[in-house]
Amino acid sequence: MDALMLARIQFASTTLFHFIFVPLSIGLALLIAIMQTMYVFKKDEIYLKMTKFWSIFFLINFAIGVVTGIFQEFQFGMNWSTYSRFVGDIFGAPLALEALLAFFLEATFIGLWIFGRDKLPEKVHLACIWLVSIGTMLSAFWIMAANSFMHNPVGFVLQNGRAEMNDFLALLKNEKLWVAFPHTVLGSFATGAFFVIGVSAWYIYKKRDVDFFKRSINIALVVGLLSGLGIAFTGHAQATYLMHAQPMKMAAAEGLWEDSGDPAAWTLVTSIDVENKTSSNRIDIPYLLSYLAYGKFSGKVEGMNTLQEKYVLKYGDGNYVPPVKTTFWSFRIMAGTGGVLIVLSAIGLFLSFRKKLETSTKYLKFMVPVIFLPFIGNSFGWIMSEIGRQPWVVNGLMKTADAVSPNVSAGKVLFSLITFSTIYLILGLVMVYLFVRVIKQGPHEKVKEDVSTSDPFETGEMQNATK
Repeated sequence: MDALMLARIQFASTTLFHFIFVPLSIGLALLIAIMQTMYVFKKDEIYLKMTKFWSIFFLINFAIGVVTGIFQEFQFGMNWSTYSRFVGDIFGAPLALEALLAFFLEATFIGLWIFGRDKLPEKVHLACIWLVSIGTMLSAFWIMAANSFMHNPVGFVLQNGRAEMNDFLALLKNEKLWVAFPHTVLGSFATGAFFVIGVSAWYIYKKRDVDFFKRSINIALVVGLLSGLGIAFTGHAQATYLMHAQPMKMAAAEGLWEDSGDPAAWTLVTSIDVENKTSSNRIDIPYLLSYLAYGKFSGKVEGMNTLQEKYVLKYGDGNYVPPVKTTFWSFRIMAGTGGVLIVLSAIGLFLSFRKKLETSTKYLKFMVPVIFLPFIGNSFGWIMSEIGRQPWVVNGLMKTADAVSPNVSAGKVLFSLITFSTIYLILGLVMVYLFVRVIKQGPHEKVKEDVSTSDPFETGEMQNATK
């Protein structure tokens, strides 16, 4: 493999691994804030225990997530120096603000929240965890602001051989940012909710601390259902955005080579032949693609062949079709997981309302592996979004092949890829070990053994040791 392909593999693998931790931190911070709020206003000790128990997972995940994020910064300078020079004036601003404002907010108030328990006034301590939750969302906002520029470059002028910022507000008002950010944050809420649901389901199934975990799962089911519905609505907003901003990505996500009819049918599954540019054995749902694209049941969608001709006229010779199969199936896996999460959370709330949750052993067993479903949806959503943008690293401005560092050899990239992967594997194993250990221990604090202490000078042990 050449340096470009290895650099792409490294960026994809490290980003996907980092993206395991970020949504879980955002989701758990919100749930813990809700639980602590219920404790402050209801004065029921069980909500305080819930806050303490779930915060252990949050803190472990947050700490490891921060470490995995550091490697992301390294890569821009190591493997993507041409890209960094070209957009550094723009890309650096939101990343710096993420570190200076959002991360500092999180780190400061996490410290106050951990060490301020029983020392700060109750409502001030509660405000700390809400500020932590807001900080996690602000982090996502600034990262998404940087990423949105890559999809829809705005607020810049080309001069001195690079893109230089001339309108910071345009960066914040980027249309891509305001369709992608809510979708990403709601996906994070669902990730935290289904983690709590899965762990709670296991405890209820095992008949351990049933009251504690029934209350936990009920809170998480509400958050999970609302998040799932929000994901669906914001996902639709993303589709309508793609139609006018990135139509090639939309066409690839549909496996649509030729222009559709009017109204356009949405393809559930198909067999894609990239070499011959055909999609056969289609199972279509009439009208649905028109609705996804325009919010109405009419309107045709341009296919990749038509768009390719337009792009050649606009940008010059080249292949502007992204990896179609990856884009097509990533979109369906992402959308499918979102739909399943809505159904499962609705079933859980129905069972809880009918007071049958505790006895629904099949549902409880099924919900344990469902913990991983939001992670799958998040990952494939990110793959669809980034792969669908290819061959551009910055849409319409710079191709990925032109962004790689010119003086970094394939051997060097391979070395850093192996190093990062090894470190990530160790971090992943540490996280799993710690999570399993906390789950086995349960929500009740261990009673500290009576440890008697003695002064070695009084007992004579110190004098004996110096003889």
